[in-house]
Amino acid sequence: MTSPLTSRDRAKAERAEALLRAAASLFAERGYNGVSLEEIGAAVGVSGPAVYRHFAGKQALLGAVLVKVSEELVHGGIRVADTSDSDIARLHALIAFHVDFALGNADVIRVHDQDVAHLSDADRSEVRRLQRTYIERWITALGAVAPDAGNDELRLRVQACFGLINSTPHSTKSSTRRQTATAAILTAMAEAAILAAS
Repeated sequence: MTSPLTSRDRAKAERAEALLRAAASLFAERGYNGVSLEEIGAAVGVSGPAVYRHFAGKQALLGAVLVKVSEELVHGGIRVADTSDSDIARLHALIAFHVDFALGNADVIRVHDQDVAHLSDADRSEVRRLQRTYIERWITALGAVAPDAGNDELRLRVQACFGLINSTPHSTKSSTRRQTATAAILTAMAEAAILAAS
């Protein structure tokens, strides 16, 4: 049996989460090398040295950002896939989930695209492992809908679909109403692309 969280534990968790958000935003805007630990701390009202109470350093902070988002993708993908009642519904649910995720996490996707090389070997390996798990979930779902496609083709379709979805939020900073319209268009385009005739 675990002990209930104290107010100090909650405050520490909230500060760590705030640091992750600030790091993702600053890394996305200026790149890993363009941001100091002091600037990340200042963004949430703490000194640079105080960041070390939560993370071992800037590289560990980058790792935490990218491992966390990869875990969220895997867990979310499993959840929507496992609650779908047909093969085509499963594929539609994965696409809708990924569109919503990409629109809500554009900064982290940008950080992954430009800064994954700065991860420690252990964090890079974990991110890749999680990504493979997520991709395989999609390949399985698509394979059930397109049984005649070989594994190479399924992987190509899935990766191309990710490219379409992930690249768009970088250029669509907009209101909630407009984002809803963007999500609908992206979802329709992704569904058409992933199932396009060979």
